[in-house]
Amino acid sequence: MKKALMAFAAFGMIGTSTAALADPPRWAPAHGKRYKDKQRTYYTTSNGIRYWRGDDGRNYCRRSDGTVGLIVGAAGGALIGRAIDTRGERTTGTVLGAAAGALLGREVDRGRTISCR
Repeated sequence: MKKALMAFAAFGMIGTSTAALADPPRWAPAHGKRYKDKQRTYYTTSNGIRYWRGDDGRNYCRRSDGTVGLIVGAAGGALIGRAIDTRGERTTGTVLGAAAGALLGREVDRGRTISCR
């Protein structure tokens, strides 16, 4: 009997905790992200970029901040700079290659968008 009560209590605790994870009902007033998304009408370009038109007539979209391109470009630039600078310590070539690769990779990653503001 004690095991049955413990199992029933555990099931009851699981049942009440999952209800808290659900979204609010559709008739409830929306706040936060759901409200903002409801106000916007999203459009998609031919290359898959989602954007919306603001109240002022401008196009707005989420742009990549270029972090992935920065990291990949820095790693590739460091390897190329180290391979080019074969004399001496090679630190200068590695650092300059990493800096140039990071700038180039960031611009390549950020470059593929429509005109967004």
